Amino acid sequence: MRKIWVGLGMAFLAGAALAAPSGGKLVECESFSDLGGWVVDPHSMRQIGSSYVMAHGYGKPVRDAVTTAKFPAAGRYAVWARTRNWNAVWTKGAAGRFQVVVDGTALPTELGTNGKDWDWQLAGHVELPAGKAVEIRLRDLTGFNGRCDALWFTTGSETPPNELAALRAWKKKLGQSRFRDARESWDLVVIGGGISGICVAQTAARYGVKTLLLQDRPVLGGCNSSEIRVSAGGAINMGPYPALGNVLREIMPVHGDYVPLPAKFYEDERKEMAFHTHGLPARAVLNQYVYDVEKGDDGRITAVLYRDTRTGEEIRVKASLFCDATGDGVIARLAGCATMYGREGRDAYNEPNAPKKADRQVMGHSIQWITRVDAKPVDFPDIDWGLPITEETVGYVRGGAWWQEAGQYRDMADDTESIRDYGLLAIFSNWSFLKNHAKRKAEWANRAFEWISPIGGKRESYRVVGDYVLTQLDLEGQKKFDDGTAVITWDVDLHFPDPRNEKAFGEPFRSCALHRGYGDPVAVPYRCLYARDCPNLFLAGRDISCSHVAFAAVRVQKTLGMLGEVVGMAAGICKEKGCTPRAVYAEHLQLLKERMTKGAPPRAQYCAFWGGLHEKYHFPDLGFIPIWPHPATNLTPQTVEAIRALKMDHRHKHPLIDGVGELQVK
Repeated sequence: MRKIWVGLGMAFLAGAALAAPSGGKLVECESFSDLGGWVVDPHSMRQIGSSYVMAHGYGKPVRDAVTTAKFPAAGRYAVWARTRNWNAVWTKGAAGRFQVVVDGTALPTELGTNGKDWDWQLAGHVELPAGKAVEIRLRDLTGFNGRCDALWFTTGSETPPNELAALRAWKKKLGQSRFRDARESWDLVVIGGGISGICVAQTAARYGVKTLLLQDRPVLGGCNSSEIRVSAGGAINMGPYPALGNVLREIMPVHGDYVPLPAKFYEDERKEMAFHTHGLPARAVLNQYVYDVEKGDDGRITAVLYRDTRTGEEIRVKASLFCDATGDGVIARLAGCATMYGREGRDAYNEPNAPKKADRQVMGHSIQWITRVDAKPVDFPDIDWGLPITEETVGYVRGGAWWQEAGQYRDMADDTESIRDYGLLAIFSNWSFLKNHAKRKAEWANRAFEWISPIGGKRESYRVVGDYVLTQLDLEGQKKFDDGTAVITWDVDLHFPDPRNEKAFGEPFRSCALHRGYGDPVAVPYRCLYARDCPNLFLAGRDISCSHVAFAAVRVQKTLGMLGEVVGMAAGICKEKGCTPRAVYAEHLQLLKERMTKGAPPRAQYCAFWGGLHEKYHFPDLGFIPIWPHPATNLTPQTVEAIRALKMDHRHKHPLIDGVGELQVK
């Protein structure tokens, strides 16, 4: 059985165009049958109600997105596009412009010019026949991240609603809402397919926990995927439990670097293939965005609700246990758990590197990018909508890594689209100046963008309060925890907006960092790996229970991956003992220690013989025929004759084949 599912309702793509009782038709752009060069982005699902498509072309227009639709009545249709001018938050002009093309005719309005907020913009009018398949295209005009959520075709004069609640009700009236219960229930549902989430799912399944992993992107790996390209930091197989890291080793790419590498180095398929292991009770489902939870009277989560980012189908799935590996504490926040965001004040934990007063500053979101050198000069638009780069503020850079960082003063979970957009604006603005105005522009003449992440990687977001909050004092005091698990092997690595960049631009887009050592590696307490306020919610990844300063050391992917293995082991204990994550600490800690000492069972190999003194023959049509220690019985004369024809001496004589006894021959 194929265990990676790219959505659970792709058949609905054929029905992307939805008829309305009033004679209109809604076409969801993320459901276009051919996306061309456009990419699906679920960043603002909670804010706008669905995912959207984006023309991520690094300044060169991308291929058209194409679909077809049939209209029940002939007539003159107004065509509305739900879109926004993304750069209008900061600058004038419109970076991402596009058109709608209907049956070869481009509608007159250049879209994406309507304002900084998502809203409906009139593309134009078109005469359409009844009952005939009409081709619809989104045509990118700039390559600078124009975006569109949906198209509305109507013979009337109404403008579709834009406010989220009204929009949802309107779509439901159109018959767009498609909701169902999942066909099966699970022991554990893991939300988030980054390194930690994968390790949770893989480890739990090896202890017999039937596990579903939901990932809102088209690939697994999170920051370690080819979409973001952050190599995994930290060390594995260390500390009191050196077997932790064995599962991580199976899925991690072989190579890594502190700068982004070509896509193949991130081995997305290696992570996916882990879910194809024969007999492993784990399934990963891609392109699924969890938007709500259901809880029982006892505070436990009973189900999560998720939406397919391509088809819009909504599904409810039930489980006994859940794990928030979203990086944003999405499930914990939906469940009403206490969370932490930003920097705790020094009065909270008396940490040396905490600010005097608490604030909401976080470590930022990085968009990595790569350039190449061509044989001839490569033009780049001299944009009029960029940030005011000058010779004094330009960055003479040929690529972007960790320091290309923005969003430190925004909400990483709920303002992700704008954070990503500002990072792109900074990259495009700087590059345009380098190519067209810089004193040293000749050095960049032959350079071109090779790749820019379409989503970027978050460094910090909401952290969830567990039964213990790990702090800087624990690290620097070398505290030994009875429930210590995987060890931290990264400095306290605090990122800040570069003061020079912030002074020049107001909103920063470059960072600097403080590295502070604390002595030997410290083991993270198990009590940091489940939510204090929800009895059946595990935590994995960036949202585990620690202070801002301690998190700066814990946050790297190899550390979080090992902690994911611990969560998977604990989930196995929960299933076996019928207990909660908290009870694993209170009642079954010794069993968890034994499992951490031994390590997770290895993934089944294609073929391995584990020693011994056995002897057996293998015929493709008969299977294995044991000689010793359990001699085969009920052999046919033909089988005996075939084995004897091989003239092999056996260490232990077979009663029939070697003629030393009598067995039944059929």
